[in-house]
Amino acid sequence: MDRKIGFGLLLITLVALAVAILSPGGRTVDPNPKLPWLIEVDARGDSHVFGLTLGESTLADAREVFQEQGKLNLFVSPQGEYAIEAYFQRLYLSGLRADLVLALDVEQQTAAEIFDRGLRISKLGSGAKKVDMTRPDQNMLAEARISLITYLPASDLDEEILSRHFGEPQQKIGERKSGVIHWLYAEKGLDIGVNPEGKEVFQYVRPSAFEELVKPLGDQKTPE
Repeated sequence: MDRKIGFGLLLITLVALAVAILSPGGRTVDPNPKLPWLIEVDARGDSHVFGLTLGESTLADAREVFQEQGKLNLFVSPQGEYAIEAYFQRLYLSGLRADLVLALDVEQQTAAEIFDRGLRISKLGSGAKKVDMTRPDQNMLAEARISLITYLPASDLDEEILSRHFGEPQQKIGERKSGVIHWLYAEKGLDIGVNPEGKEVFQYVRPSAFEELVKPLGDQKTPE
């Protein structure tokens, strides 16, 4: 399906979206809308978004919800820290197109063992390394839990649209070098990176993990 939908128009018409969100085929109503501003935090403090529960849902669950397999990547930083992600490209969730990256909760020792069994290692410009994992290791990771979701919308969003759908953030923190302003919603476990020169980046974690997510911003300047 290659139907182009006006992202801004869809965001502004909130009522229409809430009542009749179109599926990627544009023919049926999505009974369970998966929109970036639909975040529920239950009594236990678990955060639910895009049909997934952070810290509980697995990669297998995400594949079922998205009806895509995604691409698994394992990275090791120059400092020797491992990270495993599942990348879902050009998803249509309730009619809106976006890329999603799911960070998987995998012990560092387990990730190191997977790295050692890797089929091919490549070095990235940042100095990090990426490995192509074996099929058995990829199959094993299907049961890994999702700790963080990064949502990358297909279109640029302005601050008025963000305020309309997400409300005013509890705090805004700016990055000195990039100019990105982080809109922080601690109670929802959401950090929206508002980029004045490009597209926005949404990061979702359990509210209990929010402080760790934004810790690198601690010494940045809060915009007036």
